[in-house]
Amino acid sequence: MNETIRKFGHPATLIRDYAHWVVLLRPAQVTLGSLVLAAKSDATDFAALPAPAFAEMREVVSDIERALARAIEYQKINYLMLMMVDPHVHFHVIPRYEGSRSGAALTLADKGWPGPPDLATAAKIDSSEIAALATWLKGYWPRA
Repeated sequence: MNETIRKFGHPATLIRDYAHWVVLLRPAQVTLGSLVLAAKSDATDFAALPAPAFAEMREVVSDIERALARAIEYQKINYLMLMMVDPHVHFHVIPRYEGSRSGAALTLADKGWPGPPDLATAAKIDSSEIAALATWLKGYWPRA
């Protein structure tokens, strides 16, 4: 695993492991169910990923959207590829919704709705909340 994946709390935040990608719970929840989709590669440029990673990305994104649609009932979903601080290829996956959503004993509002996500107001959750939210989301994940 590359350093970016470790920085986002792997293995405690792991939702699903794929051949070329991992889906992680984002420790700072912008909205309920915020994730990180991270390439396992050491690539720091999107175009440098191996071709099989691009092919697999379709399956991973489909799984993310199906799981979050069931768990969060989002209205939109944002994929942010920022890579300014954490250099390896990854996306912040932010489910968007009007109002708030609840799950795993957490209730979070989408403070940026209907504009861009408000990353500065992300809720930093502790290790027990990470474990509970990760377990809850895994229950919605499509089976392998």
